[in-house]
Amino acid sequence: MLCNLYIENIAVIQQADIDFFQGMTVLSGETGAGKSIIIDAINAILGGRISRELIRTGQTRACVAATFGSLAPPVAALVRQLGAEAEDGTLLLRREIFADGRNQCRINGRPATLSNLKELGELLVSVYGQHDGQHLMNEQLHLDYLDAFGGMEAALAQYLRQYESVLQRNRKIKALSMSTAEKERRREVLPGQIEELRQADIKPGEQEALLAQRRRLQNGEKIVRGLAEATVLMDGVDERLGAAAQLAQAAKALSESAKYTAEGEQLEKRVRELALLAEELSGDLAGVLSRQEFSPEALGETESRLELISRLCVKHGVSADELEGYLAALESELATLDNLDDSLDQLKEEYARLRAELYEQAGELHELRRQAGERLAQKIEDELAQLDLKRARFFVEVEDLRKEGQARFTKKGTDSVRFLLSANAGEDLKPLTKVASGGELSRIMLAMKTVLSQGEQGMAAVFDEVDTGVSGRAAQKVAEKLKAMAAQRQVLCITHLPQIAAAADHHLLIEKQERQGRTFTQVIPLDREGRKREIARIIGGAAITEITLASAEELLDSTEDGGTTKD
Repeated sequence: MLCNLYIENIAVIQQADIDFFQGMTVLSGETGAGKSIIIDAINAILGGRISRELIRTGQTRACVAATFGSLAPPVAALVRQLGAEAEDGTLLLRREIFADGRNQCRINGRPATLSNLKELGELLVSVYGQHDGQHLMNEQLHLDYLDAFGGMEAALAQYLRQYESVLQRNRKIKALSMSTAEKERRREVLPGQIEELRQADIKPGEQEALLAQRRRLQNGEKIVRGLAEATVLMDGVDERLGAAAQLAQAAKALSESAKYTAEGEQLEKRVRELALLAEELSGDLAGVLSRQEFSPEALGETESRLELISRLCVKHGVSADELEGYLAALESELATLDNLDDSLDQLKEEYARLRAELYEQAGELHELRRQAGERLAQKIEDELAQLDLKRARFFVEVEDLRKEGQARFTKKGTDSVRFLLSANAGEDLKPLTKVASGGELSRIMLAMKTVLSQGEQGMAAVFDEVDTGVSGRAAQKVAEKLKAMAAQRQVLCITHLPQIAAAADHHLLIEKQERQGRTFTQVIPLDREGRKREIARIIGGAAITEITLASAEELLDSTEDGGTTKD
């Protein structure tokens, strides 16, 4: 259950701290007051996409936090798996969005990722937005709706394993199915390529070592000249004294001064240390100089080796470090060519057997879907009748595209699924896109969500303007359906209908105000008197009259007395 939602610096909401309770909560307010921002915030905390443009003007960050209680066992288990123990059965999700596009997420105070939030969100809240109607109209998604209702996970997983096996065999057959001429051509070419690579004997890392060696050889003359000059300066030549010898003489000259003054003693000590270091450095320079190479012949050999490596890389389309592995692959291919025909025949036999089995599994999947379609249609018709669409007929068309042993297999089988509807008596069944008006579509969506969400009792259900296009008697039926759903799970609903607002257990008013040239939205919990005035506003608009107040009072009395619209 969603217990609390905290929003900071998102669009017109500077700060909102909203408490939610069990049962049905409605959110209402003027158009543009910020109701959709609440839905955006809920989607954000569930790991959904949110634009940095939603950060309030003048701010560098926005924040959403949500507290959940009465966690279902799968949620608690996932929280533990993510390393964030849910103490006292409480879960706190937090997400900060920065203007530079960064996100910081936390689960019970521990750092998390957006994917972690999304994974948890799928177990915590179902959001049914205005776009769900568009999804319902999309026939490409009807198969997924049916599979979700029918619990096809195990059957689909078994089918998918077989499908992947068939694809794997088919790929191997295509790879091995080359013409006789191509096989002979490969048999002629491979030995030469293999011998060339064997003779080259190029090892991983060799190119990098050769490049370093070439740099040394190319600059060898400069290196030797520099070392030689440094050695002369340290050791001296002819009558000139080197730096090491001069330091030694300086130390000797200071030895007399050191006998009489403390400063002289310290200076002599420091100069002797320098003399010793200079002597060591002179020896190191001589050693490095003796090891230096400067050979035009060695540079030429290095250049030739690098050119060979480069040519082989271009010829075979691999990197230098991959040449050794490529040689092994060519040797393996040559060994395989002799047994290619036998391997191909065996693969074709396996493919035919596996494909026949896949064909049968697709048929079994089709039968499961046909049965599930009948159950889904009956349940949706029952729900539609409760939503004042008593003459509506709903049909799930499941077409098997297999024909006489032929089929175009997909990851989901060989079926085509679409939902058909007849909204009124005497009308033929037609695709939803051609028969559903706005109000009918809203009720159909609600009916389907009611049926498809029967396994989501532990999750909060959020409806974003599910009442679009609905009015009068139908609106009352929608209100009763939401109220009945709220007896099983927490329901949050944004609405513009007085019937739905009156049916709520809790009512939040989303109100926009302007102060000092800035727009602010606040969320106000309403008592009974506040609810009456808000429902009167919904009924009559900005001008609240005694008549609209009386109508609001009547609606509230009716729902509090448990009254419903009579058939």
